[in-house]
Formats: sequence, structure tokens, C-alpha cells
Amino acid sequence: MRNTILLFLILIFTLSFCKGGKKSENVLNGAGATFPYPVYSAWAQDFEKSSQIKLNYQSIGSGGGIQQISNRTVDFGASDKPLEPSELETKKLLQFPAVIGGVVPVINIPGVESGKLSLDGKTLCKVYLGEIKKWNEKAIKTLNSSINLPNEKITVVTRSDGSGTTALFTRYLSENCPEWKEKVGADTSVKFPVGLGAKGNEGITNYVQRVKGAIGYVEFAYAHQNHLNHISLINPAGNSVEPSFEAFQDAAATGEFKPENHFYLWLINSPGEKSWPISGASYILLAKEKPEINKRVVQFFDWTFKNGDETAKKLVYVPLPDELKNKIREYWKANNLN
Repeated sequence: MRNTILLFLILIFTLSFCKGGKKSENVLNGAGATFPYPVYSAWAQDFEKSSQIKLNYQSIGSGGGIQQISNRTVDFGASDKPLEPSELETKKLLQFPAVIGGVVPVINIPGVESGKLSLDGKTLCKVYLGEIKKWNEKAIKTLNSSINLPNEKITVVTRSDGSGTTALFTRYLSENCPEWKEKVGADTSVKFPVGLGAKGNEGITNYVQRVKGAIGYVEFAYAHQNHLNHISLINPAGNSVEPSFEAFQDAAATGEFKPENHFYLWLINSPGEKSWPISGASYILLAKEKPEINKRVVQFFDWTFKNGDETAKKLVYVPLPDELKNKIREYWKANNLN
């Protein structure tokens, strides 16, 4: 009798283990950039319906995504900061872009409508250095003579976590402002001279909504979905442009992504007439030594390349051009990822 019970328990354990194993094969775990979270989340829901494979994506910031895939604690990492080929080699990682979008400064200034306030990179830099303290100071008024700006204190809001959104934003400030490049620099995490720290695009969104006179920076989808007022920026062509699908697309059209250097490319200050100057691609990072997991991750992103463009556009992300998608598929093939 005891042997029968023992065999029964072994059988139950074995069946449970097999069931758990099967379940794990139907789940992909990723973590990283908050920048693409809205579109990755929407894609994951649609993909699960068609494939029965669930994708869990933790929106923890690009710094966290790089760390987790480097530690091999997730199936893939996501970063808005592209890693240089030398760093990829050291960490034994592969990299490819998944979608293109833009980072936008957002404001809460009573009486100022979305898109009406226009700044250039130098003036925005002085705001984030704490040198411009009120919205009606001369440097801002000179660029916005037709707007009645209030004598309101500027409250700067920054990211407190490691973030590709921060990497894009601070790289933009560095390219437009030597003082910023020298004193602060550009990275996923920097020591901001002034401001309130907030976690994630979500945290900055909440602060800007609540604090009168606030300015922050978020991925455009967050600004769009939360009805935040954005500013316009004067791009390298000298035009004041608003963030939009067309402005991100114009920036993306000037970029040359090369598979031989793992698609490493920044889209900051693209030269197009209508280009939004803080545009960028969001990248996927994979561990070289995990081909079976990588094939399942690639299955998801290949599905998004074929079926996800309209969803991306609705959320104001730019889908990758077909030519670039085909380059990525060749990259997958060369690295035994599909």
C-alpha cells in the first residue's frame, strides 16, 4: 500500500513538473525601457491571442533592462540607449531595433496651450541647469514674443531611475549645450543640477500633471495618452516643430542602421526639415548563448514586424521601414536566431 501511495505521489509530481515546464515555454520575460512600454504592451496582448504565448514585460527603465539581461535574469532586455559594439562583445549580447519614437518636454503652465511654447536646445539646457528660474525670463520671452508668459517659478522634473529616455534627452542637451556636456554629460542616469526626481515616464507624468509651473520629459505616447501639454523645439534646420508621427518618421528616414555594428545609431538632431530633434530607436538585447530562448523572442518581434505596424502608429510610434526589417531578419539568420 505504501509503495502504491509513493508511486502515486511521484506520478503527480512528474505531471506537475511537466505542466510547469510546458507553461514556462509559453511565457517570455523581458524588462527595460519605459519608452516603448505602451506599444510592447499592446503588441503582447495581440500576440498572445494568436500564439497562446504570453509576454511579461517589466517597465523598469533602460538601465535596469541592460543590467537584467547582462545578469541573464530575463529572456530579453530593452534599451533606448543603443550599446556600442565593444560593450555588446564584452557582455556577450546581440542587439537590434524594434520601433522608433520620440522624447518630448512637457509642461504645466496655466494659460499656455500645447505646442505654443517654443524653445531651442540652448534655452532648454539653461532651464535644466537651473539658470533660468521663471517662465517669463528674457531668454524664453525672446523666443515666444506672442505668448503672455506668467511670472511662475519653473519646477524641473527629472528621472530618478536609469532610463533610455534620459539617455536620449541628455544626449540632446549635450549636443546643443557645451556647458551641459561638460558639467552633466549624457547617460541613462546622470546627476541633474536641479529638480525633483521621479521614477519612470509614469512618475514624471504624475508630477507634471500635479505641479503648476512644472517641466519634464517623457516618451511621446505618455504625453499623448495623458493629455499633457508639450512644447515645440527648434530643430537643426531652424524650424520650430511639434512632436508627431511625421516628425519622428522624418528623423528616422535620415538614419542608416548597419547590421555589422549591431544597428548602433542615435537619431538626435537629425537634419530633416521637419525632424523632431529628440528621436530614437528602442533596442532589444539578447544573450548570445541562449539560442532556443532567443528564437522565441525573435518569433514575437517578427510577428510585430508583420502585424504590429498599425498598432504602433495609433500609439504614435514609427514602425521600422521594410528595408530595415529585412536587414534585421538577415541579422537574426546570421546569428542563428530564427
